[in-house]
Amino acid sequence: MEFFVDKQSVVRRIWGKGDTVLFIFAGASAEFALNKAVDWLYFTGRLPADPLGRLFSTIGYAKLIVFSEKQAAHRAIDKMRDIHSAVEANRGDTIPDWAYRDVLFMLIHYSIASYELLEKKLTAEEKEEVFNVFYRVGDRMGIAGLPRNYNEWVVMQQQHLENDLQYSHYTKDLFKQYRKHLGPLRYKILLEGQKLVVPKRVRELLKFGKLSLMSVLIPAYKIARGLKLDWFLKSMILPKKYKKQVKALDVA
Repeated sequence: MEFFVDKQSVVRRIWGKGDTVLFIFAGASAEFALNKAVDWLYFTGRLPADPLGRLFSTIGYAKLIVFSEKQAAHRAIDKMRDIHSAVEANRGDTIPDWAYRDVLFMLIHYSIASYELLEKKLTAEEKEEVFNVFYRVGDRMGIAGLPRNYNEWVVMQQQHLENDLQYSHYTKDLFKQYRKHLGPLRYKILLEGQKLVVPKRVRELLKFGKLSLMSVLIPAYKIARGLKLDWFLKSMILPKKYKKQVKALDVA
């Protein structure tokens, strides 16, 4: 059986651990709030109404692609494209290719940044492997103008950070919704986690400080993970009604 992502791939190691996945989406939630195309998610109303539900829905698709055999992964990617096409038809407009590229770029960046934060530095070959997986997702979706390799992506990502991000009223409202759905303590944890993985440009636009209070806790967390206590800490990050989804983040 041929899988979309090889069983020995570093991408499976990255997306198979719940804590890494949470950092991926913590960072992406910060950056996407700044994206100039974020109004598309406000058109459907799903993101501001239920940002955590949207989070787990997106995680579900990503994990299905990473851990499925090739044809099942292709069906999941095609379904994503169909969903976006339906939104475009309802709005009577087209989501620009740069907006699709931005989302793929986020997945590449935060996959690497989160794994390196919690595990170890990736080799050049492993970074290329991460890039290749999400390149194939974008190619299957028919997204134009994708970089051809990791080095090209590094250049294009920097251009995207400079050209496609801005602090807007959508940014302000999204962070307001994050706080509403998480509560003050969990919201503070989210912000401190975001500081650890977002690029410099995102920190500047969100007026984040250079230091995160969570940075001193990461070594202790790694010890707790070795003692199999990480499930308890992860359950503290998200509300109780998402307990089942939190446990499902880890792939055996």
